[in-house]
Amino acid sequence: MSVLATKALARTVRFDGDTMWVDLEDGRHLGVPLAYFPRLLNARPDQREAFVISGGGTGIHWDELDEDISVEGLLLGIADRTRRAR
Repeated sequence: MSVLATKALARTVRFDGDTMWVDLEDGRHLGVPLAYFPRLLNARPDQREAFVISGGGTGIHWDELDEDISVEGLLLGIADRTRRAR
């Protein structure tokens, strides 16, 4: 049995201070700290707003920032997994 009863789909994304808010089609609202995603944390506000909801709502994509976030990953609490060279 799946942990998620139905496929979660993003409807809208907005930002407030240090949080990304993702409103889902089923009425849930996810608040995710920008600290989970350094590219978003360090981006200018206009860069954060330049997203597209992709995959019919299964993901969020920022072309300029080279960032892709899955809604399922957000629900599971998965942060940025990229490692930067030291």
